[in-house]
Amino acid sequence: MRAILLLLIAMTLIACTPKIQKAGLENNKPVLTDTALFTSDGHRLPVKIWPAGVEEKAIIIAVHGFNDYRNGFSFPASWWMQHGISTYAYDQRGFGETENVGIWAPVELLVADLETLVREVQKKKPGIPVYLLGESMGGAVVMAAVTKPGFPPVSGAILSAPAVWGWESLNLGYRSLLWTTAHTIPYFKPSSRGLGVRASDNTPMLQNLGADPFFIKNTRIDSIYGLVGLMDHAYFSAEKMTLPTLVLYGANDQIIPKKPVENVVSRLPESADIVLYKEGWHLLMRDLQAATVWRDILSWTETGTIPSGNKVTSFPLFAGNS
Repeated sequence: MRAILLLLIAMTLIACTPKIQKAGLENNKPVLTDTALFTSDGHRLPVKIWPAGVEEKAIIIAVHGFNDYRNGFSFPASWWMQHGISTYAYDQRGFGETENVGIWAPVELLVADLETLVREVQKKKPGIPVYLLGESMGGAVVMAAVTKPGFPPVSGAILSAPAVWGWESLNLGYRSLLWTTAHTIPYFKPSSRGLGVRASDNTPMLQNLGADPFFIKNTRIDSIYGLVGLMDHAYFSAEKMTLPTLVLYGANDQIIPKKPVENVVSRLPESADIVLYKEGWHLLMRDLQAATVWRDILSWTETGTIPSGNKVTSFPLFAGNS
């Protein structure tokens, strides 16, 4: 009876392990169209392109944050296109208008999709500088991607409020609770109501997100578990970042805590440019002061300068801003 009971418990736990997406058979040649990226394993990832309205000087491949999707870059991309920068944004697996929305895709798949898009864009636009822009979770994907051996060379990485709050940054209680919940009731969707956390000071924009059917409002706990694993991967990849890097962070960010960002920034190469916006929140490119961020990104891709004057040149990063 004891053996049978242990077997039943084991079967229950196996049945409730975190659900993740798996790669399909790589029987296809990747194809990038004006509206989608078709991967080698047969997935369709919707793509939105904002082509430069004047002479194309650079390309930004934008990687969205957790629960967001490609339209999250509409504001800056519409402005950049008037200044010679084309933007390609896509829905990552499990988000937006992809298959299996809400189901987490492991870091290997997320990185492979970004790599595929980079290669396809570079084929179509040879000789044009390509920059990777990752917002929040997208920043973690970019960090994991550019430090992967064999990833195609790009001109730089732009990390906007990068999600680096991994297992290393969680106390034992939180780690235990998240692991247990993800492995027993992975389908559970905790509510964030009542937490008093804001992602931006731009209230109309947040209201629009709340009404957007493609922005995920209720998140499976096993997706949060997967996100923490991705953030952990990004956290430990900081020392391997060798390409030109721009890190943007808002002093009012209530989503990604200051401490893990400080730790990651301290381990980046000295050549990395760090910008702290005292009026900025988590969604820097959609905040009320977003235009300042757009101009800084444009200038950095052109000349490596930060016209806002918010570049941090001394540490600790948050001295006087905690």
